[in-house]
Amino acid sequence: MKIKVNGENREFAEATTLQQMIQSLGLESKVMAAAVNMEIVKQDAWDKAVLNDGDTIELLDFVGGG
Repeated sequence: MKIKVNGENREFAEATTLQQMIQSLGLESKVMAAAVNMEIVKQDAWDKAVLNDGDTIELLDFVGGG
């Protein structure tokens, strides 16, 4: 299925969860926020959030600085 991740089109298997997608991209999810179709998904629900063809995902990674 086709999913847009941070503005970039990507292909994923059917029934991929948000957690699986993040892991497949090699991203560290400890300090990350995710939105599916402009709706924030809490981190404890990522493994239950099944993605659909045409979804738009925005991933935000927080970095400390000073």
